[in-house]
Order: sequence, then structure tokens, then C-alpha cells
Amino acid sequence: MSLSPLIALSPLDGRYHSKVASLRPYFSELALIRHRVHIEIEWFKALSNEPAITEIPPFSVDTISKFDNLVANFSESDGKRVKTIEARTNHDVKAIEYWLKEHIIKYIKTPSTIEFIHFSCTSEDINNLSYGLMLKHSRDQVMLPTLKKVIGSLVEMAHRLAEVPMLTRTHGQPATPSTLGKEFANSAHRLKEGYDHLASISIPGKINGAVGNYNAHLAAYPNFNWEKFAKSFVKKLGLKFNPYTTQIEPHDAIATLCDAYAHINVILLDLNRDIWGYISLGYFKQKVNRFEVGSSTMPHKVNPIDFENSEGNLGVANALLRHLSDKLPISRWQRDLTDSTILRNMGIAIGHTLLSYDSCYKGLKKLEANLERIANDLENAWDLLAEPIQTIMRRYGLPNPYEQLKELTRGKDGITQETIHEFIDNLSIPDSEKKRLRVITPQNYIGKAAELARKIKK
Repeated sequence: MSLSPLIALSPLDGRYHSKVASLRPYFSELALIRHRVHIEIEWFKALSNEPAITEIPPFSVDTISKFDNLVANFSESDGKRVKTIEARTNHDVKAIEYWLKEHIIKYIKTPSTIEFIHFSCTSEDINNLSYGLMLKHSRDQVMLPTLKKVIGSLVEMAHRLAEVPMLTRTHGQPATPSTLGKEFANSAHRLKEGYDHLASISIPGKINGAVGNYNAHLAAYPNFNWEKFAKSFVKKLGLKFNPYTTQIEPHDAIATLCDAYAHINVILLDLNRDIWGYISLGYFKQKVNRFEVGSSTMPHKVNPIDFENSEGNLGVANALLRHLSDKLPISRWQRDLTDSTILRNMGIAIGHTLLSYDSCYKGLKKLEANLERIANDLENAWDLLAEPIQTIMRRYGLPNPYEQLKELTRGKDGITQETIHEFIDNLSIPDSEKKRLRVITPQNYIGKAAELARKIKK
């Protein structure tokens, strides 16, 4: 039976196959092979352009174009051929070298030149640069733009709902009012900070041989500045050069990247749970798709499934990201193989992260504020004005202001506008302050919330 989404072991390649398609050019097995081919060819070209290495003459423009087409046109059948070679060699990177030799021999005039493919390289020279590009490009081309959509949606809601007062809850209990927009602005700001940190992480690379000392390089060309050459090569790929490594680039930056993703995911998890709660309270309705079914037995249900889906995928993603972050920087002596199998799970961790972004974004687009329900909660919360009253009493030096309001309101039912105004009228403060206090309502006691909500930018 051929592989299909119906029989895939992972839900990323099964149920969610289409939703993570944008990551396949970066994290599939074919993508890894293609990136390795790209690095090998770039190294081969770089060696040919170095005058000090006379044994490999510069290639013509036409020949270089043919080399580049091997990468640009790398197909699934090419990948299968590499895997066939790997089945014989039992070594994935060596299989790339042999596949390249099969093709490049057609384009070069001097057959001995072919031996400069993979010259002085250990497999990890190729692997670390391949993964570096995969992580960098998937972040820049897929993950950051998707996260930006989520942030943009939150900012739009912050602006649109900036003036809508709402009852807040601390410890699950009614607390000082805010606005609906301001609460969306809080999440948008947190995610923007996470976005900026994720975008700022530099991915390093190395190409310095078996244990990081250019041993083989110098054995062949002892008077050549290999460190300078390697640094230039890595930087031209768009990566940051790491001059100190063992056989492997130590993955500290990848761990930092995983931590950055995980932290963003925690912020998003917090947002998902809050919105889920507000939907449960009735603060939001969800736009209804008439073809959808909320429950197999309860026809009325409109469940917050997008936020639940996002939350679930965030949990899976962070379990993997935390393990990657903890494990990858640790390698026995100059290297062991545990990082190799672990790195293959980067696409799974980032795939579940992408699913969570998309699900949250989809859910946000369905939300409609239930203004009547929000207003009703505020109208029944006149006891919240104990805070501004006792604060003004403090300003004018009245005795025990906190204690007086505590006695009036704490744990009491039926606190109304009349209750509050009667208390205000009996205060020994200027009449102008009494008048100002009487104007305050649960609906307008929002401080700078609306202003702050309007200020947040995408």
C-alpha cells in the first residue's frame, strides 16, 4: 500500500498533511538531502574559485549553471537514488557524495577534479550547515510570517474593541475593569517581544573538519588560511561562523531557537486558555458555519475547537522543543550520534507549532464580542468602585479608608449604585471630589485601558 495521509503514522503527515505543507521544503527527508547537495556543491564551487588550490581549476559559467540546476531541479526520484546508495553505504552523507559524483563527472573536463567533492569534510560539516539553513529559512519564510498574522489579528481586535469596557478577574474573582481591546493588546505586545527575539537569533555554522581543527585541510595545503576561507564560506551561506567546535557545531544556538519558540508558545497557550474562558463566560460568540457540527448529540453546541486545537498542539510542540533544547548542546567528548536522530524531530516540533499558530488565528477570526453580556457583568459590579473611593480617601487623609470600604463591600451581595453614592455623600471630602466620584461607574472606571489599546502597533 502506498503512503497516504490515511495511513501515515504522524498526524502531521496524516490528518494535518495540508496544513503543514509549507514546512516540507525545509524539514522532510527530501529537504534534508537537497540541502546537503546544496552545501556540497557550494563547497566544491568555492574550492574551484580559490587560486591557491591549483588542482581544481575554475569552472565555466555554463558548468556552474549545471551544478546549480542539480539543486534547483532536485526531485523525489533523485532523493530515491540517494536513498538507494545509502542502503549500500549505510551512511547518509557519503551517499550524497557518491550521487554527486555520478552527476558531476558529466560536466567536468578533468576527472581527478571529482575528488574535491566533500574535500576535507566530515559529515557534520555538511549536516550543521544544512540544518542551519533549514532552521533559518523555515523561521524567516514560514514561522515568522504566520506568527505575524496572529499578532496582526490581535492588534486589529485591540483597536476595534479599545473602548469596550469589561469586568476583569484576578484569582477568578471580579476585579478592576479594563477594556476588551486592552486585553488583546497585552497578548499582542507579548507576542511581538517574542517575535523580535526569535527573529534576532543568529544561526551559526562550521566547516572545519573531523574535530574542528582543520587537520585534513592543513595536511593537504599546509600554507593555506583555511579558517579565513571557512569563515567566508559560512557567512556567504547567510549563517554566523563558529570558530570553536568539536566534530559538531555544539547546537547552542539551536537550543536558543527552541527556547524562543517554546516561550512564544507559552504566551500563545495563555491566550488560548483566556479566550476559551471568555467564550465560556459568554463574552464572545463564535461565527457559525452552518455545515459544521459542534456535538454528535447536542445540536446547539458551538465549541471553541480552534483554541483547543491550538492548545493541544502547543503542548506537543513544547514537549519536543524543551527536549531538543536540553539534549542538543550535550555531546560526549568530540561527538556522539544522539544529536543526529534528535535533530530529525525539529520539523515535528515546528510543525505542531505552526498548527497551533494557524488554529489560533482561525479562532480569532471567528470571535464576535457579546456586548450585552459584557455590559451586564459590569452593571452588577458596583462593589469594584471601592478601589477608587478608598484611594481618594487616602489622598485626603481620612481614617482607615481601606477598612471602611472593606466593611462596606467585602463578601456582600446587592451592592448597588445607590449603596456607593450614599457612602460617597457621607465622606468628609470636598464637594468637587464627591461630584467626581459620583460620575465614576463600572463602565468608565477603565484608566488608560482604551488609550493603551489604541497605541499598540503591528
